[in-house]
Amino acid sequence: MNRLDAARLAAALPRPGVTGPPDGGLGGRVGVLHLGIGAFHRGHQAVFTEDAAAATGDDGWGICGVTQRSATVADQLLPQDCRYGVLEREPGSTSLRVVGQVADVLFPARDADRLAARFADPDVRVVTLTVTEKGYRRGGDGRLDRTAATVQADLAGGAPRTAVGLLARGLQHRAAASDAPVTVLTCDNLTGNGRVLAGLVGDFCAALPAGEGDRLADWIARRVTFPSSMVDRIVPATTDADRADAAALLGLTDEGLVVAEPFRQWVIEDTFAAARPAWDRVGVELVDDVAPHEQLKLRVLNGTHSTLAYLGALAGYATIAEAVRDPELAATAEALITEDVLPTLTPPAGVDVAAYGRTVLARFADPALRHRTTQIAMDGSQKLPLRLLGTVRDARAAGRTPRHAIRGVAAWMAYVTAGRSRDGAPLPLDDPIADRLRAAVAGARGAAAVVTALLAVREVFPEDLAADPVVTACLTEELARLGSTLPGADL
Repeated sequence: MNRLDAARLAAALPRPGVTGPPDGGLGGRVGVLHLGIGAFHRGHQAVFTEDAAAATGDDGWGICGVTQRSATVADQLLPQDCRYGVLEREPGSTSLRVVGQVADVLFPARDADRLAARFADPDVRVVTLTVTEKGYRRGGDGRLDRTAATVQADLAGGAPRTAVGLLARGLQHRAAASDAPVTVLTCDNLTGNGRVLAGLVGDFCAALPAGEGDRLADWIARRVTFPSSMVDRIVPATTDADRADAAALLGLTDEGLVVAEPFRQWVIEDTFAAARPAWDRVGVELVDDVAPHEQLKLRVLNGTHSTLAYLGALAGYATIAEAVRDPELAATAEALITEDVLPTLTPPAGVDVAAYGRTVLARFADPALRHRTTQIAMDGSQKLPLRLLGTVRDARAAGRTPRHAIRGVAAWMAYVTAGRSRDGAPLPLDDPIADRLRAAVAGARGAAAVVTALLAVREVFPEDLAADPVVTACLTEELARLGSTLPGADL
């Protein structure tokens, strides 16, 4: 079967169940530079941007994607003229949308000069990021981790290897070349993500030689804004079965295919330094303050997702949908939302948070998505503070014991410690501080010892929470209960 590209796509369409790019593609002129062009960006921001271009007929918002860790995505998309499909799955229905909004993909290790030119180009008015929580290289204090070897190399002037280094050096090129204003829009799951990124870039500038760093920081203060945003769409890892289904629909193979649920949401603080796509025409919410939306999503959706991932993986379930079909896990997820999370929230205006919680659980139950529990379980040390520990802290401050949220934290501890599920299947510990976590629990025997050891990991647990005797006692009880279901686990 032939591989997807622009010419073959034009010849293949129309086909039942397949939608092609508007007018063959409106991404000819690059207006958005995106760092981290993984599956989520391709299934979320790129789709919204293409819809915005179609709504206005504006071909000036093509996306230049940057793939940082490897050239894989560039090698997938470039031979396809950057076309790729989004396979939308829901019960009883599968459809394919081919997106044409991506104009180019760069790999900095081989495209450094072209990337610098993109940063400097005044036609690029928005820089977006999806580099995951760990990609920001934050230390335990939330600031830029200047002890990391990659950060030190970026500060020394080598080819940038971190997202913050890439961004700061790119803005430096822009300041020198065009002085054009630009919006830097992070789309990762961080509380106050725009302010976090602005602070990290400021830390990078402060660590440069005084004159150089001061000039860059001053230019950024005058010409760059960092809105916060909240993004939501479930985009599970693409499987060979997904590729086969897409090929059957399209009649072409697609190496860049992504899979997604029909639901998608994007909320952005309306503080743009320059022009932007007409995202507000296609369902993106532009607001004065994204914080209530962000907290709702992080605690309800992401916190419940992580809890189901750890509990489900330990129970031997491969997907989130399988975990939700377990009555005990479903009851835990519902109680986590209604009893622990919702009382800690300030609802966004006009949002029925209880209904939102019910919608989240319904989305998780969709068997068509096949979202793997071990995929959600990745990077727990980065995710737990944002997704579950905020709920625990706020509930404790109000005098409550958030047992269901604590059960989610205990499930992470069991996942880290046991390494195997109830049926003996290995559970991968894919975490940026995996060695630190393994060292912490090495030699710990029994639930109380494991809880004490992991609560001492300051990269995850703040000192005040670790010192709370109610949290410690509840964690120990929940971990012991989980450990009793795991053969061979000394919990």
